[in-house]
Amino acid sequence: MENCKTATTPMSTNCYLNADEAGTTMDQTTNRGLIGSLLYLTSSRPDIMFVVCLYARFQSSPRESHLKAAKRILKYLKGTTSMGLWYPSHSPIHLVGYSDSNFGGCKLDRKSTSGTCHLLGSSLISWHNKMQAYVALSTAEAEYIAAGSLCTQILWIKQ
Repeated sequence: MENCKTATTPMSTNCYLNADEAGTTMDQTTNRGLIGSLLYLTSSRPDIMFVVCLYARFQSSPRESHLKAAKRILKYLKGTTSMGLWYPSHSPIHLVGYSDSNFGGCKLDRKSTSGTCHLLGSSLISWHNKMQAYVALSTAEAEYIAAGSLCTQILWIKQ
C-alpha cells in the first residue's frame, strides 16, 4: 500500500458492506490486526470512525470485499496525512455537543447508527459512533435516541 493511489473519501458513496457469505474468505488474524490498527488511529482521526466501525462489524467472518473496503480507508489515510485534531490555547471554555443518526442505515437488521461529538470551546474532546440497540420506526425516533446518548455523555463529562 506504500505506492498506492490516494482516495478523497474513506468510503465510496455506492459501497455497501454486508456479510457477503458467497465471497472468498480471508485470514481472521490479519483482518483483526488491521481492524485494531485502524481503531487505534480513530483516537486522533475521528473522520474515519464510522467507516472503521462499519468494517469491524464483519470481523468474525472476513471476506475479500471487506478487505477492499479496508484498503480504501488506507488509501484515504495516505492522502490525508496532514489532517488531525487541533487544540488552540486561547479558546473560550464552553461545552457543546452535536448528534446525528442515519435512519435504518444497516441493511441487514435495519438498525440506525448514532454519532455524537463534544467540543470544549473549539476543541473536539470526545466522539463516538454506535449502532443503536433498537430498530427505530421513524427518523425522529432515531434522532431522539442519538440525542439521548449525547445528553448522557454531556452529563458524564460535566461530572
